[in-house]
Amino acid sequence: MHTFQSITADMIEFDPFTKIGKEWALLTAGSKDKANTMTISWGGVGVLWGKNVAFVFVRDSRYTKELIDKNEFFSLSFLSEKYRDALNYCGSHSGRDEEDKISAAGLTLTSRHSIPFIDEGNMVLLCEKMSATRLTEDSFLMPEIAKKWYTDHDMHTMYIAEIIDILAR
Repeated sequence: MHTFQSITADMIEFDPFTKIGKEWALLTAGSKDKANTMTISWGGVGVLWGKNVAFVFVRDSRYTKELIDKNEFFSLSFLSEKYRDALNYCGSHSGRDEEDKISAAGLTLTSRHSIPFIDEGNMVLLCEKMSATRLTEDSFLMPEIAKKWYTDHDMHTMYIAEIIDILAR
């Protein structure tokens, strides 16, 4: 297990376009008894309602969505490039079908404040859900978005969560 320390938001150098969009992250939800992780490349961070927040998008069909919906918290773990195979694995295998997808990906589950996260992360955002909004095809002001990204009608829910702790190694 790695040693993490809590840091403040002003201490991180974070380009969300690179970190989330190109390097990806692992969204982990559940409890110490039952957790799952999935690779994300859509989302962001910012300030909303006077709080530092993260926002992520999870499709209806994802097993992790069931765990996010049942729990108050989730985490976002950012890993180095050497874990690209693990990120690919977690993005292409379902925890619904595998008993221990996290171990199968060569990763380790740990927790802080009872929030599960991936120990191999260099930085981890621990998040408390504030809002969940299911996107609908009617909600798009640009119809081409639904035509391009939702041909199978497997819609996303947008979760907005307060970042309650930032962990760094």
